[in-house]
Amino acid sequence: MDTTQIITAFLSVGLIGAILGAVLAYASKVFHVEVDPKVEKIAEILPQANCGACGYPGCSGYADAVVTKGTDITLCSPGGQDVIDQIASIMGVEATAGKAMVAYCACNGTKENAKDRFEYYGPEKCSSAVFVSGGHKACDYGCLGFGECVEACTFGAMYMDEKTGLPVVIDEKCVGCGACVRACPKDVMKLMPKDSKVYIACNSKAKGKEVSDSCKVGCIGCKICTLPNTTPSGAVKMEGDLPVINYELPDDLVAAKYKCPKSCFIDKGDAEKSAEEIAKEKADWKAADAEKTAAAKKAALEKAEAAKAAKEAGM
Repeated sequence: MDTTQIITAFLSVGLIGAILGAVLAYASKVFHVEVDPKVEKIAEILPQANCGACGYPGCSGYADAVVTKGTDITLCSPGGQDVIDQIASIMGVEATAGKAMVAYCACNGTKENAKDRFEYYGPEKCSSAVFVSGGHKACDYGCLGFGECVEACTFGAMYMDEKTGLPVVIDEKCVGCGACVRACPKDVMKLMPKDSKVYIACNSKAKGKEVSDSCKVGCIGCKICTLPNTTPSGAVKMEGDLPVINYELPDDLVAAKYKCPKSCFIDKGDAEKSAEEIAKEKADWKAADAEKTAAAKKAALEKAEAAKAAKEAGM
């Protein structure tokens, strides 16, 4: 190959490159989409956790949705109220209060409490185990215990308790992003307001006997927790055979906590108390409840007697 051919080849490649470059430059101008400066400003103040709590693909996706679609500015759980205030300032709207959420495990099926149907020898991932007859747990709705929710948490707010075989949420670190909720194939991980203390530690939608056969502490659907004299606010309602808590209503769950025959209502505040303190609180509540019940019976009796006397007087 002589020098002329080499030069011709280089010039040809250079010419082709120049033409393609010109085409790309022209296309970039023709198809250029102007980005609203607000999108960039909001993206900068977001925590860049890209956790998906907002429901959008990454922080930049959420920033774009806020500006171009009018999406709610309170959806960034990791950012909290500080980020909400900054977004409101950028958008020129009034800042609203976002409710801080925290994850919890709606299952108390520990190694001691819950039975297994068989031994599982596959990959130690919940998403894999669930494909083998729904998992090795006798309860079709219980935690499988392989910690996929813990792996999904990017904030170090969870760990697996080796003794119980269940995930534990560290409230102080949890930002309520919901990554653990999305990762759980059994829908065991859920979210609740961070300022609430009581939750239901059962996820089973099965009937009472089936629940009792598979777990010592599973909800049997007795409905005691939903009775008006247990939760006057109506904060606990049945959805099928499982009670659920409406955290928008007043928190009057103390009676439900103590009356539940399976102790399905867990009070996170009890973790900071001694066994003696918990026992005393329970005894005090029982005494107060007995007094309240006696007073109600007495009032009902007096009302009945008054009605009877009025009827006799009118005869």
